[in-house]
Order: sequence, then structure tokens, then C-alpha cells
Amino acid sequence: VLAPWAEPVPGQPSPLTAVELADLPDDGWTYELVEGRLVRMPLAGTDHGGYGAALLLSLGLHVRSRKLGRVFTAETGFLLSRVGEPDTVLGADVAFVRTERLPAQRSDQAFWRLAPDLIAEIASPNQYHPEMVAKVQIWLAAGVRLAWVAWPARQQVDVWRPGRTTPVATLGASDTLDGLDVVPGFTLRVPEIFE
Repeated sequence: VLAPWAEPVPGQPSPLTAVELADLPDDGWTYELVEGRLVRMPLAGTDHGGYGAALLLSLGLHVRSRKLGRVFTAETGFLLSRVGEPDTVLGADVAFVRTERLPAQRSDQAFWRLAPDLIAEIASPNQYHPEMVAKVQIWLAAGVRLAWVAWPARQQVDVWRPGRTTPVATLGASDTLDGLDVVPGFTLRVPEIFE
């Protein structure tokens, strides 16, 4: 299965491009593009959105006050494939790009061709470990340096780094999320995500 965290869109011509993805009408689905193939997910539920907002707010305040870069909201698409390859555009619940990697000027392209430095995904109730691992592996292979996958049902967060096939840590209620060398100085107690 190409994108086990989502469902394929039947009847779509393949491959699609990032430009065609950006031109899709708003129909209540969240779309991504994996190797030129369109996949979709339903809109996030309110709990999911709340957990993402808690993380986004804490991370955003830290990043902004220190001028470390930019934080992006849920499902902002990033074009991860190399020029000449079928387009892969993924979105995370939260993403961060360091200042020195931000494009120098605004572009009329809908999606930046770069991998964020950090992404965070909030697992939905119908998403399981193998599905989320598959998505995280695409992010890491594209150049993401730190990935967090939050599991609301377990109140845990998996921490991922490049070159790993398993998380470097699984944090629980007594632990603190750390931005490490990617977002220096950022910490957040894991329970604060799920309040």
C-alpha cells in the first residue's frame, strides 16, 4: 500500500502534479500526493485539532520569541520529491522550518520544495503504528531532522530521528518533549499536549 495512513482516490489520473493538487476544489477532504498518486483523509476531529493546536501554540511562541524560523499549521503541504520524480506532497499537523532554510522570496507556487526541519503528527483513532511509521519514514527520507508522533489514546509521543526504523524514544505522562538541536531550548511536558 503506497500510503497506508490514507485512502487512495478512485478514478484519479496518475500521476498528478503538485500544481494539480493545489487546484483541487475544497470538498471536505484533506489530500496528499504520494509519488504522483492522490490520497485523502477526512477532516480532523475536534480532539485531534485541539491536541495539534496545543503543540502548535507552544512551539510557535517559542520559535517566534527567539526568531528561530516559522511554524506551520495543520496540513500545510510541502513538496518532498526531487525535480524529475513524481510529486510527493505531504502535510503534517505541525511543521517547523529554521530561518536559514526559509526561501529568500515569496513564490507563486502553492508548496515549497523542501522538507521541514521538524514535523509533528497527531494519530487519529483509526490510524495505527505501521501506518504512521510509513508516513514518518517518507518525511525522514526527505530530510526532516526530528519527527514527533502523538498517540492521544495512550497519551504518548514517539520521537523519531533520521536513519532509524524505530523511534529513539516513546515519551509518556512523566516525560518532557524536547526540541533537541532542531528547536533549541524548546520543551513541553507531554501531558500539556493532551489537556
